[in-house]
Amino acid sequence: MTTSPQESAKDREREPAPPVQGHPQRWLILGVISLAQLTVVLDNTVLNVAIPSLTDELGAATSDIQWMINAYSLVQSGLLLTAGSAADRYGRKKMLATGLALFGIGSLAAGLADTTGQLIAARAGMGVGGALLLTTTLAVVMQIFAPAEHAKAIGIWSAVSALGFACGPLIGGFMLDHFWWGAIFLINLPVVALGLVAVVTLVPESKNRQGDRPDLLGAVLSTVGMAALVYAIISGPEHGWTSGRVLATAAVALGVLALFAYWESRIPYPMLDLSFFRDQRFTGAVAGLVLISFGMGGALFLLTQHLQFVLGYGPLEAGLRTAPLALTVVLLNFSGVSAKWLARLGTPVAVLLSMVLMSAGLVSIATLTGHGYAGTLLGLVLIGVGCALGNPAMAHALMSAIPPAKAGVGAGVNGTLAEFGNGLGVAVLGAVLNFRFAALAPVAATSLPAALASARGEGERGRVLDAFSSGVESSQLVGAVAVLLGGVVAAVLLRRAERADSGVVSA
Repeated sequence: MTTSPQESAKDREREPAPPVQGHPQRWLILGVISLAQLTVVLDNTVLNVAIPSLTDELGAATSDIQWMINAYSLVQSGLLLTAGSAADRYGRKKMLATGLALFGIGSLAAGLADTTGQLIAARAGMGVGGALLLTTTLAVVMQIFAPAEHAKAIGIWSAVSALGFACGPLIGGFMLDHFWWGAIFLINLPVVALGLVAVVTLVPESKNRQGDRPDLLGAVLSTVGMAALVYAIISGPEHGWTSGRVLATAAVALGVLALFAYWESRIPYPMLDLSFFRDQRFTGAVAGLVLISFGMGGALFLLTQHLQFVLGYGPLEAGLRTAPLALTVVLLNFSGVSAKWLARLGTPVAVLLSMVLMSAGLVSIATLTGHGYAGTLLGLVLIGVGCALGNPAMAHALMSAIPPAKAGVGAGVNGTLAEFGNGLGVAVLGAVLNFRFAALAPVAATSLPAALASARGEGERGRVLDAFSSGVESSQLVGAVAVLLGGVVAAVLLRRAERADSGVVSA
């Protein structure tokens, strides 16, 4: 049966709330675990720039390259909920140290790999460590900081993720200019060593003292279901969304996740308590997190294609031109500005404002990019401001709706939603782009490079590029509408939850 509200209240009592003043060395701990988290996020994107080197030195085929990149994100995404549950049960400090050790061993193996198979296996091992790190770092943040400082601390934690995604290709490009490809993994080792020392000496241990038996079947079902779902999203653009491979994998994912939900509703101490979804604050945060990831992931996916395919920039140049988004997030969160705005506006208004800003940024990129970089820059800054305000607000709302004893699971939910929203943004907006492009392109082709290769003469090439630009514009506008609607839904749910908490009956 489903855990009752009374049992959830007991969970809250079993693990004390963070002290009013927080841990005396909390900012030092945050700095160290943020550095460890940065390496995890960097490794989501750093390998992209090494593809030519891997092809030449390891003789990697296209399928090998895809698995080198996807093995990390696939394993990491699939294990997030399980990793969070393990951290709650066995101790967040233990799991944080274990995650660092596994990530370091995987990085060493990847840096010294001689074959594509060895590198793929090492990347999968890094994904296991990465899942433990991403879930335990946020759980530790909730533990060591006083509630009054949660918004600022989560803002810094969130900014580190944005910085990692933006800097991955830049750091990878710098390392490849000066060293061999394995160096992009070996630079993780000093960070891992520093992190292990700091975790052992500084981080206090915390765990769920409930002592319930581990939900092994739930762990297996959530891992298989999420891995299958992420694989379907990853494979869609390459194999086609209606291909047998994608449809079969998506069907397996939905079936296994449905079975996971059924199982979690039947056992007395579930890994993911489905009663959380009856809390409008939790549901509102879930909706907002998915859609903010949807907008940001889809926008960057489309924008990088436009910058490279249409405007002719190289990968490094395109990366530099999208960097203002991440830099805006970092500046506002590290300075504490977004935390001050959140405290002044309140969570519902902050979430709505963040989504409005993101939507306006997508409209700016869609309609002004063709007139020069200034319109793109405006859009990136608007999206960055929206992310800086919205991501911490919704992560804080989600974690606040979950008992402290389940902080690891809450962090796993947060990470899973971000991965799902990002993949959904790429899938949906990419499908809109392909549909629009196929309808407008003067030649029959399934991709822009193929259409350009089939074009006869500069006039037809120009019409192909115009069709692609129109498809990107349509996709960005669809994303803007989705993000705006999501902001309204999330804000309404969060507002109702606030009224319910204060004893006011909402309409």
